[in-house]
Amino acid sequence: MTTDKIAALRRTTLFGELNETELRALAERAVERRLNRNEVLFFAGDEAAGLFVIAQGALRAFREGVDGREQVIHVERAGATIAELPVFDDKPYPSTVAAEEDSTVLFLSKRDVKSLCMTHPEIALAGLKLLAGRLRKCAELVEALSLREVDQRLARWLLTEARARGKRTSDGLELDLVLTNQQIAARIGSVREVVSRALTRLQQNGLISVEGRRVVIQQEATLSIFAEN
Repeated sequence: MTTDKIAALRRTTLFGELNETELRALAERAVERRLNRNEVLFFAGDEAAGLFVIAQGALRAFREGVDGREQVIHVERAGATIAELPVFDDKPYPSTVAAEEDSTVLFLSKRDVKSLCMTHPEIALAGLKLLAGRLRKCAELVEALSLREVDQRLARWLLTEARARGKRTSDGLELDLVLTNQQIAARIGSVREVVSRALTRLQQNGLISVEGRRVVIQQEATLSIFAEN
């Protein structure tokens, strides 16, 4: 198991530059936890004890409204870390985090991470880079929610997912939707019924074709222009 922990730590931006001895020492202090799909790792406002390395699976960070509706802030997959912010500002977790799928994480205490930062300044710099990236994503999310229509937000999400996890065929850029319309709505700041209507409008306008849960983007450049403008 220690070898698996070392491999998981080596894949991260924060700890990937440590040598084998340092990785092994850190791995020995890392506490493994397994999560079932949709199991909550921690809630927004909980006292933060440290950060987590995603060894397997994927986690989503979100905030929940008084009506129970989720707004997903970001999704992180194996090889990433999550909950770095409280390590540096000593405040509670800023969002709720749950497993997108069956996942395995490694917990590292704030004390251990801060100690490493003192002896390895490159870890602190890597942490700053990660947090800067998260800030940019949050700025993009605020822009999308406040300045773009649902159809545009959906188009942008479809493009991002298709380019990351879809495949190119003779018909176009193809994506199998594994998320429900309600889950998609949580990612683009909407509700299930509106997402369903937006999918229909994109299809009627010739920007995509939909068959069951299979979406084909036939005019990628046109859809990209629509999403951004």
